[in-house]
Amino acid sequence: MIKSLYVRVVLSYMAAVLIGFISTYFLTLLLLSSVGDRYAGKLQSQLLSDSKKIHELYVANGMEKAAEEIRKGTLDDKYDILIYDSSIRLLEDGSGNTPLELYSISNQTIRSVLSGKMHIGADISVDQMFVGLPYEYGGESYAMFVQVSEQTALSLISKVLLFALAINLLVGGLIILVAARYIVKPLLGMKAAAERMAKGEFNIQLKWSKRKDELGRLAQSINGMASQVGQLETMRQNFVSNVSHEIQSPLTSISGFSKALQQSGLSEEERIRYLSIIQNESERLSRLSDNLLKLASLDSQHHPFEPQLYDLDEQLRKAVVASEPQWADKAIEWQLQLPKTKITADEDQMNQVWVNLLGNAIKFTPEGGRIGIRIVHHSEQIDVVISDTGIGIPIAERSKVFERFYKVDESHNKMKTGNGLGLAIVHKIVTRHKGSVTIGGNPDGGTTVTVTLPHQN
Repeated sequence: MIKSLYVRVVLSYMAAVLIGFISTYFLTLLLLSSVGDRYAGKLQSQLLSDSKKIHELYVANGMEKAAEEIRKGTLDDKYDILIYDSSIRLLEDGSGNTPLELYSISNQTIRSVLSGKMHIGADISVDQMFVGLPYEYGGESYAMFVQVSEQTALSLISKVLLFALAINLLVGGLIILVAARYIVKPLLGMKAAAERMAKGEFNIQLKWSKRKDELGRLAQSINGMASQVGQLETMRQNFVSNVSHEIQSPLTSISGFSKALQQSGLSEEERIRYLSIIQNESERLSRLSDNLLKLASLDSQHHPFEPQLYDLDEQLRKAVVASEPQWADKAIEWQLQLPKTKITADEDQMNQVWVNLLGNAIKFTPEGGRIGIRIVHHSEQIDVVISDTGIGIPIAERSKVFERFYKVDESHNKMKTGNGLGLAIVHKIVTRHKGSVTIGGNPDGGTTVTVTLPHQN
């Protein structure tokens, strides 16, 4: 669960909040212990000095006019004045309102001041921000208390809160910054990798693929995509190179022999031979073009695919008959074991498979050779086995013959020509039918091709 990026983001946020609160608490205590005492001491010293000034104003102007004089000066907003009579009753201020007692003043403290003693808080703390002074007026004794006003107290509290919030923001921001770097840095690296891929550079291996969260899986996907796209790009370049080579060779022959035909003094035999070469090379280009179009169509997702139920054994027999012009002159012997077989497949595409495979078997089987076709039924599949007594395919080459433009070693097959697309088409069609095609050898020489298709009940 913790390997999820979502969970990690939530945990990072919770950690930022928790550590921020803890840091705020301890750092605020540290501030109050180091700076707060000095600030409170200064505030209390100022209170004592100002309270004496206020007392002097009350003595000089009387209780009625003193409040008005204080309001005219600079002390009004800073302090509140509380006056108790001998019965410990809080009197109204000059505006007719009863002042708010912000701090807890005990009756004992009030009686002490009424008796003529001055009261100064023994401790420097928020609950001692007042000074008591004895006050005589009209022959009566009063206890005057000058306290820090609510506005001043709130200002002090606001400063402490702002400091605490600043610490919380700083610590939380640092934690979020580290967490964000943990998330953003891989994303920036992946963005750079995508830009490199867009420029055609596919040798990419992101180091974040070892992470166990979503970013790690994304990095793995990008690495895999880069590898696959790189392979496709290599295949594309090889394909273009092979196509260019396959086209250039017959075009060179056609161009050369066409120029030769323009020369005078050619014998009829030479002219016919040149024309025959031009015709063969033209047919070779035509086959190449046709095969390329077929492969391109099969590669697309829009190639028609219309499976239907038909007789596979009859289709194979017709394929043998249709290829008679190729094998009749070679006196090839045919061995057919074709029991009645129904199959659901695209008949036209499967016919192309048999044409290509039989064409290869006939091409590479010498005169007087033998080609066999048999259908083998299994519980869940059908095997069509085509064997010949031709030159065979080396074991090392058998896994590669289905690659486009791949040709068996020319030293092994000097007299046979082809464009290396026939078996690629066979493999593509059989794969579309959810089947497989494999190549093996015969004990007495030659090649065996086995096409496996799903069984139709």
